[in-house]
Amino acid sequence: MKKIGIRYEDKYVMERRVPLVPVHIKKLIEEEGLEFCVETSAKRVFSDEEFEAVGANVTDDLSSCPVIFGVKEIPIERLEADKTYIFFSHVIKGQSHNMPMLKKLIGLKCSLIDYECVVDEIGRRLIFFGRYAGLAGMINTLWSLGQRLEESGIITPFLDIAQTHTYHSLGEARKVVSKVGQKIIEKGLPTFMKPLIVGVTGYGNVSQGAQEILSLLPVKEILPDEIFSLAKHPHLPDNIIYKVVFKEEHLVEPINPGDKFDLHDYYMHPEKYRSQFEKYLPYLDVLVNCIYWDSRYPRLLTKDFTEKMFKEGKPKLTVVGDITCDPDGSVEITHRGTEIENPVFVYNPFTRRPTDGFKGEGLLVMAVDILPSELPRDASEFFSEVLHRYVAPIAKADSDQPFAKLKLPNPIRKAMILYKGEFTPGFEYMREYITPPQ
Repeated sequence: MKKIGIRYEDKYVMERRVPLVPVHIKKLIEEEGLEFCVETSAKRVFSDEEFEAVGANVTDDLSSCPVIFGVKEIPIERLEADKTYIFFSHVIKGQSHNMPMLKKLIGLKCSLIDYECVVDEIGRRLIFFGRYAGLAGMINTLWSLGQRLEESGIITPFLDIAQTHTYHSLGEARKVVSKVGQKIIEKGLPTFMKPLIVGVTGYGNVSQGAQEILSLLPVKEILPDEIFSLAKHPHLPDNIIYKVVFKEEHLVEPINPGDKFDLHDYYMHPEKYRSQFEKYLPYLDVLVNCIYWDSRYPRLLTKDFTEKMFKEGKPKLTVVGDITCDPDGSVEITHRGTEIENPVFVYNPFTRRPTDGFKGEGLLVMAVDILPSELPRDASEFFSEVLHRYVAPIAKADSDQPFAKLKLPNPIRKAMILYKGEFTPGFEYMREYITPPQ
């Protein structure tokens, strides 16, 4: 029986998650006869003692474990030959910063399974932290709004909200946001802020988590095209926040004026479409970005348009909660993912440079790269609830077999990027990312 290693997370100072929680490790030991080695960690949200109590061996050496589970990328110098690694590798879009790691895995003849690629028969992700990214991201965004407004001398109930990681649990954070919502109902917001509009892009797990938190406030949902008339309404209440959810048909339009938007066509041929999101941006106070994005798709917020808005006067848009967090991506002004301990920056549209913190001219951006780690216990328990069902089949798979005969659940088979140092059929396209151009 193969030993299973659970690695210590070392990419970020405040990365405190774990892929498998003690209660599920206990179940796998008792029901499947598996053996677990957990790399010791002083910062992990589940203590060494909690793992020892369920029968895991806490150690500083995982070299005896042929199968190793983690959360984030593993430093190149810690990779070992002939092992099976399971973690978020962030390589499937050819992310340049992770290509050295991928090349090393190939050279060491390792197998790689990526959680991001574990999907069902219709492509829905099965193992994810996305909802918790949305939950933490919206809490952080509302906190950021309160802090940024205070910098301008505007005091609002949002000041009662703290950064997500300061709360002991999601339940505690929800109570605080709910109290803020009640305060808004009773006392309202500054009159000149009417209407306060929060735009949310996307409708998947991340967006649903973000909207779950926003729903704790007095929210009225409107359609995208309603924001134009809302801005002209003379008698709006001051104790309502307006939420707008933007889908693909609101974000882009066909380049050819005679064509109609078609979702399937957009995903197959994004080059036929251009962004139309700029017409909505001047009406938003807060943008919460929750969409999947890669370089084939149009951007939502460009550096050029940000500069244009500020040249026309201080824009209504105050805070961007970039939960998607693709550096120089759908929100072009997000130059990098931020850390939990340094979560926000102000982007100056004229100098095109960011300044960490809440002060300065420009647009505030919250772009924490590991948002679920701000709710580490809740997020880990949710993630582990699904992942633990696949652990025994991975551990018991006969690695002497060729990939075609390897017995694995289909979602795991489809998520295996490398098998013993070779790309599996579904990921052959990735050769171009590691092969120097001729």
